[in-house]
Amino acid sequence: MDRVLVVDDEPMVREVVTEYLEREGFAVETAQDGVAALTALTNRPPDLLVLDVMLPHRDGFSVLQEVRRTSTIPVILLTARGDEADRVVGLELGADDYVVKPFSPRELAARVRSVLRRSRPVPVNETLSFDDLVIDRRSREVRVDGRVVELTPKEFDLLEFLASHDRQVFSRGQLLQQVWESSADWQDPATVTVHVGRLRTKLEADPSSPRWIVTVWGVGYRFEP
Repeated sequence: MDRVLVVDDEPMVREVVTEYLEREGFAVETAQDGVAALTALTNRPPDLLVLDVMLPHRDGFSVLQEVRRTSTIPVILLTARGDEADRVVGLELGADDYVVKPFSPRELAARVRSVLRRSRPVPVNETLSFDDLVIDRRSREVRVDGRVVELTPKEFDLLEFLASHDRQVFSRGQLLQQVWESSADWQDPATVTVHVGRLRTKLEADPSSPRWIVTVWGVGYRFEP
């Protein structure tokens, strides 16, 4: 049974989300602020973290930064409607997905399932190799010039998808559908832009002149083998 830690300062949100996720087969723990969240993460790391941005004592961004120093655990942010800047900052800090408040528990459960599924190793021993870039699908490990590059689950998903369809151009909307199992109606296409930028920072010798993930202006992105 997958364990989910839900962090929100609103008791009603914690109660409703817990009830729905448990009904969907997840084991759920909760925390009401950032300090309690970090304690719970240290004592018993969950399989996925649902993290509200607006928290007392330590906000969600601070907690996310702390988590990303030592862990690639999947993180779904809860953000207020209209706060696009918060969503972009969260993605840049390493969040894998976000859900906008007010949200339906059904949508959140679907996002949890999707993020967890994509964070699991695939049951095949297969690698994608391109010069000094190696993508191991089974271990979900990426190496550049022999050096292991730490990626979040969603960063790996995006890279693996593009590399599996090398030289094929995908729009941001198509990537939302294929990698996030979402659409521009539910999720901001800037999500894709932020993740591409983070991948370039981690993979490229010169992120301003990318070797691997190339922008096709007016269309989208492609992986250059």
